[in-house]
Amino acid sequence: MSRSEKLKSRFLSKPNDFTWSELVKLLNLFGYVELTKGKTGGSRRKFANEQNEVISLHKPHPTEILKRYAIEQIISHLKEKGKL
Repeated sequence: MSRSEKLKSRFLSKPNDFTWSELVKLLNLFGYVELTKGKTGGSRRKFANEQNEVISLHKPHPTEILKRYAIEQIISHLKEKGKL
């Protein structure tokens, strides 16, 4: 199993310790890139793919661990768009 497949499998298991950096790598695998809004974007982050399908969520802080609801929202979005 490749690293990308392992990352996808780990994400779909909805782990309690999935990090922001892992999420960025995962979304890049699906063709999403982080949109930059300048220096004052705050904790809200947006990712978009070539079809302008946008995923919008808060970057977790002070830790890098994603909340379960964020993982579930991303899974739902990816399934809706036929990525999973």
